[in-house]
Order: sequence, then structure tokens, then C-alpha cells
Amino acid sequence: MSKHVIETVTFKLLESVTQAQFLEAAQQATAFMTACPGFLRRRLSREGNGTWIEHVEWASMAHAKAAAAEIGKDDRARAFVQAIDGPSVTLAHSELMVSAG
Repeated sequence: MSKHVIETVTFKLLESVTQAQFLEAAQQATAFMTACPGFLRRRLSREGNGTWIEHVEWASMAHAKAAAAEIGKDDRARAFVQAIDGPSVTLAHSELMVSAG
């Protein structure tokens, strides 16, 4: 049995993108993610320095990788992806070991 996978992405926005624009784009991207097989939950937060942190829980690594391969191609996620400063992105996948709440 495969363990759930947490996808953690940190990034900054392009300077030309407002927080309001980005949050609207993030809502549209949620429609893409929730339609992906294996999607379980998503959290998006922002640090005081402007760094965004996204945590997405997937049923398996295969599901996480399949969604990652498609996100840039989907109209619902395009504005979200295009708002992110590419060189600022860090991405990690980890096996979920403990969960509460």
C-alpha cells in the first residue's frame, strides 16, 4: 500500500502580480487540482516576507507526478502558474507519516 504524498512548493510571485490577482488564479487552479485523480487536500499560505507555501496531499507519488505533468497545460491553472516567479520555486515530495485534524 502506498503512503500519501505531501507536495510542498515554496515560491514568490512576479512583481507585476497583485495578491488579489494571485488568489483568484489560485481558486481557479483549485478546480484543476480537485479534478485530478488522487487529490486529497490543498493548503496555500503566505509568509510575511512574501514567500508562498503550498501543501498538496496526494494519494500516491504517481498521482502527484501525474498532476505536476499536467498543471501547466490546463486552462484552469494557467494564470496560477504564470503568476509565479519561476527561479524562486522549490519543490519537494515527502511521504506523509503523521496527520491530525
